[in-house]
Amino acid sequence: MPKATTLIEVLRRELKAKRITYQELAKRIGISESSVKRMFSTKSLTLQRLDQILDASEISLHDLTLRSYEESLIEELTYEQEEELISDPKKFIVAVSAMNFLSLEQIVDIYALSEPEVIAYLVRLDHLGILELMPNNRIKLLLSRTFRWRPNGPIQRFHQRESFADYLNSTFGDKHEFMQFVNVMLSKQSSAAFLTRLKQLIRDISDQHQLDAVLPFEEKHRMSFMVAGRPWIPNYFQAMIRPEYIAKHAEKKRRTGR
Repeated sequence: MPKATTLIEVLRRELKAKRITYQELAKRIGISESSVKRMFSTKSLTLQRLDQILDASEISLHDLTLRSYEESLIEELTYEQEEELISDPKKFIVAVSAMNFLSLEQIVDIYALSEPEVIAYLVRLDHLGILELMPNNRIKLLLSRTFRWRPNGPIQRFHQRESFADYLNSTFGDKHEFMQFVNVMLSKQSSAAFLTRLKQLIRDISDQHQLDAVLPFEEKHRMSFMVAGRPWIPNYFQAMIRPEYIAKHAEKKRRTGR
């Protein structure tokens, strides 16, 4: 979506949040309601008209442009983009390094990749819309703070196949490590509430990741968090469940749809 179009769409939602109708906005800026409707439907506003609307609705241009920019960022790659990344280990390394705010020089310093190789990969990532390669080969990420790999997509399946067992192969006893497996019984409402809190935790981690990007590289270390929750019974438990109980539960689920 073009940036100007995104800006107008965000403005429309901000007006709605403030309960300012098209009729009320028209009255405040001195034009007809039909003209206001036409501006938003065609998504065409002059800078002068935008200033009038912002003043009349007490909306900050800074806040509006910030929200507009955030909404133009990528929250999830396409299936084909993920397939391309994972098909080339070097390209995937460069992509993940860029996502971790490593510079061109740091990528070359850490990995067995030449500078021309890394630049070529960065150019391709630029074409994919994942980042923007700026003058002097500076890297500007175009990913949202809520970015995630596609559920059951090529990269998540790759991690399940190649990384999860290696990740869990630890005592988690170091001062920078923590792992606790909790098995509980909760209502659906409580489960939903905790899942919402887990999603907020991921957003908090992502926000801190971006805030710490300005710190010297030597002051940071790589951290990987695995946050998950699902209705689940281990296979060795399931093998002991009575068939009649399974049949009864399946019938109840069929009747209630839950």
